[in-house]
Amino acid sequence: MADEIGNLPRRPGRVLLAAKWSIQGLAAAWRHESSFRLEVYLFVLLAPLACWLGQTPVERVLLIGSMLLVLSIELLNSAIEAVIERYGAEFHELAGRAKDMGSAAVFVLMINVVLTWGIILYGRLD
Repeated sequence: MADEIGNLPRRPGRVLLAAKWSIQGLAAAWRHESSFRLEVYLFVLLAPLACWLGQTPVERVLLIGSMLLVLSIELLNSAIEAVIERYGAEFHELAGRAKDMGSAAVFVLMINVVLTWGIILYGRLD
């Protein structure tokens, strides 16, 4: 929801409401999106491994951050799909294109995870 009075700083109550809405969004994604659940499971398994494998704080941030980006874009992709589905199940070229592009964004970030992990772990072989 937009602020009623321009771009003034948010009061603490507004920040708490924003946090509440964010948690509701995470809960909705968990309940309704199997791909989000799978990616969370992978994150829970791989994040401790990233902490162990990362030799520097920067490596740890790259390993964990790449996975968090996938989760973030998965949330956006799910939001796009929900809005499109709200308008009906009939096929529309633009709706299909939007859903495909959202899926492609998730895929690109998954490639980023594989490359990030691969480059960091490949450096251990030298």
